[in-house]
Amino acid sequence: MNKRGHVLNAIVLSVGLACLAHPSLDAATVRAAVAIGVPVTLGALIPDVDTAFGTHRKTLHNLPVLLLFFVYPHYFGNLQFVWIGVATHYVLDLFGSKRGLALLYPLDRAEFDVPVGVSARSRYAGGLMVLITAFELVVAAALAYDLPRRLVASGLRASGLA
Repeated sequence: MNKRGHVLNAIVLSVGLACLAHPSLDAATVRAAVAIGVPVTLGALIPDVDTAFGTHRKTLHNLPVLLLFFVYPHYFGNLQFVWIGVATHYVLDLFGSKRGLALLYPLDRAEFDVPVGVSARSRYAGGLMVLITAFELVVAAALAYDLPRRLVASGLRASGLA
């Protein structure tokens, strides 16, 4: 996936997440879109910094880097959503391109891939990015709405209250 695809994915995903968080579509939704969108977009661009140093799709395209961006806000209290941008960058590169990612780098240089990607210059790259973004939003909606309901129901059953 190219930079344009990563940025468009981050923006659409951020607006979708803001709408999930504030479905009233008012000023709170706009504030949430900006609060989510800036760090998610930064996170979506960070992995490609490894084109300037290191080995592209290895140095900053791996699970240890994602873990670093996931725990960073817990220690420093900012950039809470950067990890989402980094994670979606990986998803787009893994499913939206022909080349794999070295997810276990530096422990293992092997690249993982899936056989559905297209070239970043393909006329299908934009459409694939839209499909991946839609899938990410469906997963986010399921996590935001269905998972808490199921956990509460399971907890009530386990406690004998339901």
